[in-house]
Amino acid sequence: MQIRHASHPDDVAALPKAALRERFVADSLFVPGEQVLVYTHEDRMVIGGVVPLAGAPIELEAPDELRSERFCDRRELAVVQIGATGTVTVDGIEYTLEHRDVLYVGQGTRSVTFAAGEDGEAAFYLASALSFGGHPTTLVRLQDALTTQTGDQATANRRTVHKHIHADGVRSDQLVLGITSLEPGSVWNSMPPHTHDRRTEIYLYFGLPEGHRIQHVMGEPDDTRTLVLSDRDAVISPSWSVHFGSGTTNYAFVWVMAGENQAFTDMDQIAVTSLV
Repeated sequence: MQIRHASHPDDVAALPKAALRERFVADSLFVPGEQVLVYTHEDRMVIGGVVPLAGAPIELEAPDELRSERFCDRRELAVVQIGATGTVTVDGIEYTLEHRDVLYVGQGTRSVTFAAGEDGEAAFYLASALSFGGHPTTLVRLQDALTTQTGDQATANRRTVHKHIHADGVRSDQLVLGITSLEPGSVWNSMPPHTHDRRTEIYLYFGLPEGHRIQHVMGEPDDTRTLVLSDRDAVISPSWSVHFGSGTTNYAFVWVMAGENQAFTDMDQIAVTSLV
């Protein structure tokens, strides 16, 4: 398990680009045949990737750093299928996840196992936060997620937002998660930008064709920094940081938040003209 410590904005302002990536970017989560996890001290979230090979399921392990017998002893977990069809078996019950389906796994779960489908192209994205209440394991298919459209084609940010785990839908203790898809011709996400001082947000970009890149902007609104990201790169956004970007073509991203509350609208809008 990789460990990422919390960072003060004054320290981040002076970091060279390589150090900035080392603290906030997870760019090798999806390794065939492996489980890869990253622990961030920002709201003690864990993200990861599991890519099982055909005929070789992978059981979710609790790394030593968690100091728990099982991964979900003190944690809730969201599993997002960003590849093709695969299955997740939770305490003996098997769930089939198609592309962009999400499985919420409640705290107290004893066993989670990932398996590839017949085509062997499953790729599971994991996002986890602390939980002590426990909610039932629930599958949310893409078509059943709360869906809204926002943005404008004229400003190149027309996008569809799917909310899978949220206060008015599948309940959790901390996690709020969904998938945003940009329409062809749109490249800007999360515009106008914002921060939310009461929680951390993590983006996982996916669906970006080979040879294309994302320019992701982070940092305090009056001192922004830019990171160049590729397909299936994740970026951690502390509560004090803006988080928005533009791609060289349209794409999708999983967004997940954890922190003090779950109100989707609990954010502080930043005027584009205020960015520096």
